[in-house]
Amino acid sequence: MHIVVGLGNPGDKYRYTKHNVGFMAVDYFAAAHKLNIGRIKYKAVMGEGMIGEEKLVLAKPQTYMNLSGESVVALMNWYKAKPSNLIVVYDDVDLPVGKIRIRPFGSSGSHNGMKSIIYLLGTDQFPRIRIGIGKQPDFMDLGDYVLGKFADADIPAMEEAVKKASLTIEEIVRNGIHSAMNKYNG
Repeated sequence: MHIVVGLGNPGDKYRYTKHNVGFMAVDYFAAAHKLNIGRIKYKAVMGEGMIGEEKLVLAKPQTYMNLSGESVVALMNWYKAKPSNLIVVYDDVDLPVGKIRIRPFGSSGSHNGMKSIIYLLGTDQFPRIRIGIGKQPDFMDLGDYVLGKFADADIPAMEEAVKKASLTIEEIVRNGIHSAMNKYNG
């Protein structure tokens, strides 16, 4: 079993912001695999399904980004999942727009959602898919940048990144993190 968590902020106000690419990737994956994510449980909008023989839980925490760990811990405890079976998908300002980076573990960097998850789980030993949103301009506050919408010129790259993240989720579930890294890390 795998628990796939896309990070973002709830509500229409944040729907198409840079900070919500994790939500976008989970939504795309769900649609591509005809999985329904609509019920609210464990502080998340979530759903369950199968990929081949593998059970999958998809979740979008509704706690707002900085408290994402509350939802993730509740999900992990309910399903009695190991950290290695958690996949977190989120935005990364340290990667160029549209670039994907897959890692089996690691620090949170400057990402507050990941800080919350790592702190509350007590480990950073879980797979993650980082989607590059580019660095904010020098004159701009990081919070304002990640809560802003994508520039029109960046939308095609981000659409491709969301599709690639979806393929990466499937590869991790079917063949493991190292196969996904070999196949999708640029």
